[in-house]
Amino acid sequence: MATKTITITLTDTQQGVLENDLVDIDAWIQDMVNGKENKCWLRLQEEWTNKLMNDDSFTDPIPSNKADFITLVTSRSDYVKAKDKRSKM
Repeated sequence: MATKTITITLTDTQQGVLENDLVDIDAWIQDMVNGKENKCWLRLQEEWTNKLMNDDSFTDPIPSNKADFITLVTSRSDYVKAKDKRSKM
């Protein structure tokens, strides 16, 4: 799976504020991203397991591991990313 690098720019003030509470800003940001990813995964898994189980045209097994499940879901013609859902509003 591809890796994406994201750069975050903090002002000196922001860094000073965060360093008052956080031992390691980078670790805190990574933990925050991991936590969000876990919550998004649970929602995606529940939504798409229900969709796949209720789709009479889908007869393949539902993958039991995250990577294969994501590949299956994101390759479907009825899958829409959040940014694309919002642009249709």
